[in-house]
Amino acid sequence: TLMIRDWWMCMIISVMFEFLEYSLEHQLPNFSECWWDHWIMDVILCNGLGIYCGMKTLSWLSLKTYKWQGLWNIPTYKGKMKRIVFQFTPYSWVKFEWKPASSLRRWLAVCGIIFVFLLAELNTFYLKFVLWMPPEHYLVLLRLVFFVNVGGVAMREIYDFMDDPKFHKKLGQQAWLVAAITATEFLIVVKYDPYTLTLSLPFYITQCWILGIILVLTWTAWRFFIRDITLRYKEIRRQKQEHKYEKDKCLSNGDGHSSILDEQNGNKLRERKL
Repeated sequence: TLMIRDWWMCMIISVMFEFLEYSLEHQLPNFSECWWDHWIMDVILCNGLGIYCGMKTLSWLSLKTYKWQGLWNIPTYKGKMKRIVFQFTPYSWVKFEWKPASSLRRWLAVCGIIFVFLLAELNTFYLKFVLWMPPEHYLVLLRLVFFVNVGGVAMREIYDFMDDPKFHKKLGQQAWLVAAITATEFLIVVKYDPYTLTLSLPFYITQCWILGIILVLTWTAWRFFIRDITLRYKEIRRQKQEHKYEKDKCLSNGDGHSSILDEQNGNKLRERKL
């Protein structure tokens, strides 16, 4: 949550990972859980509560007033201790507004971010399974700490690249580094245990994923192509109707003006005859 800074993206990643656990439980035994463990313990309690606390932390960081003073200029010991603690908080905080439906570029970027996050989470379980590492192994915790620190910088680089492409013309180095590390971890799994990865999905799971992909592609085509073409056609039609209405109005005004002139000329001729 502190990296993505968006409620709905975090929830989508949480729910999608549970679907991946359902789909891959024939490959990794620890993915086989009860329904209440998937949706109540994981999604609602663990992930939901974590996302809620993370969003509250984000709102506090974005609204907090930063007053940086010299340590020895603070009169009280409580103020000095508070200043020392705040030394490790960020100087400023930027609220991320991804707006995935605003353009095709942002939509594809958000889908790519979700894909990399899900792949990185899957790598955690597959690496433990392939390399025979227990969950309490110190490398598991070190990897998590590393990804939190590097991933936060990478997400800021991606957001700046999406939000202001004129100023940030290239994607940052940390973003490329995280993508390369995630891909390397996946290749390690492929190298040391290709048999597990090649276990075919059950037929009904494959059907569900194909249906989901078709729905996403259909929505993408409608939102960024068909809808835009329809709106553009309606706008052109509306402009043509307005132009035709204005033209007819001008013609009607012109006919009324000419009839008035004819009547005035007829009156003048009758006056001359008299």
